[in-house]
Amino acid sequence: MKDYKIIEVKRSIFEDNDADAEKLRKELAAQGTYLLNLMSSPGAGKTTTLKRTIAILKDELKIGIMEADIDSDVDAKVISETGVRVIQIHTGGMCHLDADMTRQGIREFGTEDLDFVILENVGNLVCPAEFDTGSTKNAMILSVPEGDDKPLKYPLMFSVCDVVLINKCDTLSVFDDFSKEAVEERIHRLNPNAGVIFISAKTGEGFEEWIGWIRKELKEYKS
Repeated sequence: MKDYKIIEVKRSIFEDNDADAEKLRKELAAQGTYLLNLMSSPGAGKTTTLKRTIAILKDELKIGIMEADIDSDVDAKVISETGVRVIQIHTGGMCHLDADMTRQGIREFGTEDLDFVILENVGNLVCPAEFDTGSTKNAMILSVPEGDDKPLKYPLMFSVCDVVLINKCDTLSVFDDFSKEAVEERIHRLNPNAGVIFISAKTGEGFEEWIGWIRKELKEYKS
């Protein structure tokens, strides 16, 4: 007979968070606000991608950006220059956002009058994938310099995403060992339904397809 207990804390935390996330998702749907959770490793180009996305869509959509970081407001300052509403969420050392943190941010932010809100999650390929934020959909960015083997190393991240942006395609001539075919095959092996879009936030390559994905998502969400 064991003289100690085994407590499944991790499971309990995830179950509670999942229930809270589903509640938040319904609240956002009721007010007609689409929340996209954007994830990536540090330096993959989330903020640069957001700036170009905002520039294209800000005249047709009411956009808000929620910036999550451990302890800085660097990205919020950059995004504020675009003129859209932005809020910085400090996670207090935690490497991810959960549903309750997202709700706290939304409460302070105010989303009732916004069509499209993007949550730029903490730069990390592990923890953010484990916690449902209550978002409508999940997106992630993988940059070419990180390598085409990342789906093999971080399968959960690629499994939970509805669309994967392969950024910095303007560097393919430098990182010539990166295979577009291999990375797409590895992503679809994990997640057959995930969209894979090759972009360059620097040059604008692929943004027509990316913006098309957003417009299609919002049209279906509003219908």
